[in-house]
Amino acid sequence: MVRTFIVAMLAAVSVAALPAGASTCTLAAGAAVILRSSDFDPDVLVWDSRARAIDYVSGNIKNAGEVLTHTVLSKSGTHAVVIACDPGSSKPRYSTLAEDTIGIKITSGPNRGRYGWVSSGDAHSGSTAQSTVQ
Repeated sequence: MVRTFIVAMLAAVSVAALPAGASTCTLAAGAAVILRSSDFDPDVLVWDSRARAIDYVSGNIKNAGEVLTHTVLSKSGTHAVVIACDPGSSKPRYSTLAEDTIGIKITSGPNRGRYGWVSSGDAHSGSTAQSTVQ
């Protein structure tokens, strides 16, 4: 009886500890994705750290030197595999919608084998990517 009560209390505390509106990632680890940004500028900056990727999406990167030092530029249509995801962590400056920050391993093109971080807006699964240029 006491054991059942303790287990029930731990379960209740665990559920209560989840933040309201907690989200899950839109892309699961192991998912194959195609990198593509906007129609205006479809190439994707792949950042060397999650923190820098988040700063870039939020508009907190202040100089071009930081971009050149901490990114690789992947052409639209580059293939990658999701290796990690931080749900809702990227908050674009001019949007109320948060994006996931996605850890990837690039699997095609000149940067094949490199690891990095992108926003979920730049990683598309299946047929949602319009271009498959390699």
